[in-house]
Amino acid sequence: MRILPFLKNSTFYFLVIFAGTFLQVYWAMGFLSDNTSSHCLECSFFEDIFLYSILTGILLSLIFSFISKINNRFLKIAAELFFTTATWFFWNYEIFVDRESSWSTYLLTEELFVTLYCSLFPILTMSVVVIFIINYRLILKRNETS
Repeated sequence: MRILPFLKNSTFYFLVIFAGTFLQVYWAMGFLSDNTSSHCLECSFFEDIFLYSILTGILLSLIFSFISKINNRFLKIAAELFFTTATWFFWNYEIFVDRESSWSTYLLTEELFVTLYCSLFPILTMSVVVIFIINYRLILKRNETS
């Protein structure tokens, strides 16, 4: 019966990460929602975000399930923050390249700078919120023992 807690945690992780990814990407890259995608001229911005959110939810929920076995809570939270921010930055970069820079003449450094500039606050804010929600039980347990 060890599979039931795993599925319960993975589903919880998926839902929180899915919602956080969708909100973060829309917050950071929403200004590109009217731009045409270079890889699919008929794909909407929301379809892209929805698919990215599903992929991120699945990927990070699996990674977080393995990370949850780490006993050191600071290392656990740091790893979760790293994977979350890296994945979200990658998606924001992908959307920027797909909807803005592929139609123009951006250098790689300019693409990275603009993506970082537009994404820094949304990524930091939403990653803290998502990691807090995921680790809320761990934080409560720590406060009860101290």
